[in-house]
Formats: sequence, C-alpha cells, structure tokens
Amino acid sequence: MPNPIIRIHDITTDEVIDREMSADEFKQYEADQAKNAAEQAAAEALAAAAATQKAALLARLGITADEAKLLIG
Repeated sequence: MPNPIIRIHDITTDEVIDREMSADEFKQYEADQAKNAAEQAAAEALAAAAATQKAALLARLGITADEAKLLIG
C-alpha cells in the first residue's frame, strides 16, 4: 500500500506539489495518529467518569439535573 500523499501549496507562487510521504514521515504520521487516538480515549474516559460522578451526586441529593440547574443559576 502506498504511503499517504502530502500536498504542499506555495501561496506565493500558487504552486501545488503532491508527493508521497517518506518512510520517516509516515512513521511520524502513524505515531501522531496513535497519540491522538490515546488522547481522545483518555478525554472520553474522563468525560464518562465525570458524568458518572455527577449522576451519583444527583442521586444522593435526590434531585434531577434540571432541579440542580435551577439551584445553581
């Protein structure tokens, strides 16, 4: 499978060059994709944990989310 294509656009000359990524660029691309996926998964896990904590707090207080919003502001 060929490596992804890189598009380089020189705005001063309006020249556009499409080329295949080098092996090093492709390795970095893959590493960046893995890092982004891990960061996204961590952010989703934090959001899920926060939602669980919020639901638990509302249950302990015996109020709904709408009632909590009324109390806050």
